[in-house]
Amino acid sequence: MASDTLATTPRSDAEISGLDALEIAGQEKATTRASRIWAATWPKVAALALAIGLWQVVVWAGWKPSYSLPGPVTVGEELLRQIRGPQLWDGLVTTLRRAAVGYVFSVAVGLLVGLAVARFRVLRAAIGSMITALQTMPSIAWFPLAILLFELSEKAIFFVVVLGAAPSIANGVITGVDYVPPLLVRAGRNLGARGLNLYRYVVAPAALPAIVAGLKQGWAFSWRSLMAGELIVVGISQTSLGAQLTYSRELSDAPWLLSTMIVILVVGLLVDAAFGAADKAIRRRWGVLDQAGN
Repeated sequence: MASDTLATTPRSDAEISGLDALEIAGQEKATTRASRIWAATWPKVAALALAIGLWQVVVWAGWKPSYSLPGPVTVGEELLRQIRGPQLWDGLVTTLRRAAVGYVFSVAVGLLVGLAVARFRVLRAAIGSMITALQTMPSIAWFPLAILLFELSEKAIFFVVVLGAAPSIANGVITGVDYVPPLLVRAGRNLGARGLNLYRYVVAPAALPAIVAGLKQGWAFSWRSLMAGELIVVGISQTSLGAQLTYSRELSDAPWLLSTMIVILVVGLLVDAAFGAADKAIRRRWGVLDQAGN
């Protein structure tokens, strides 16, 4: 009986030590997650603090009068006032609606054109270089034509947004398809993938990183085109962020202007964060993301 007790005692100690090890591992995992969050957060906070500090130093230096370049506190108070009112939100909703409609249509056009050019050599020879030329063309250069075609209307803004975003998306698709290893394509064909199934199950997943990069760049071009369009096409009934920039400039209301610019910047940062999360998920799926999540 005593021998049984002695035999079971070390086993109990081992079990307890194992539970302690699991608890310590859980604490280390939580600590590691917290450290990753902090490591990803503090550079952004430091950069923001540095930018605000430099802004305040420039204001103190008296480079421009306060009515032309107000300080961060004044702009922050105006931003809070705008947030509490309906005007900012109405303009934000209008701008985001235009951005969403234009970008979705641009994605559809860019994907179709990119896949067609990547698949058919005749199309590549005919319009491949034209897509790059359209991508490099400044979006503001399209507005005289857009106004001639559609006058000062929503259609003019939509026209320029699509022309600004679709070529970037198409180029991303073309680049992604071009860099798919031929070995993968041959393996897919040997397994019976033909036609659309080959693109669906082999080419598209392999080209996905480049396609996502093209989608991100397309969003950047569409957002810039939209802001330029809203600054020019102000005479339509609905308010927008671009229209509020124009109104604040005409009224010489610098706090209102700068607070609206901050809102536009925040929207861009949020969209960039969404694309960054998608890119990280793809890299994790591909097994190219290290344990630190970088």
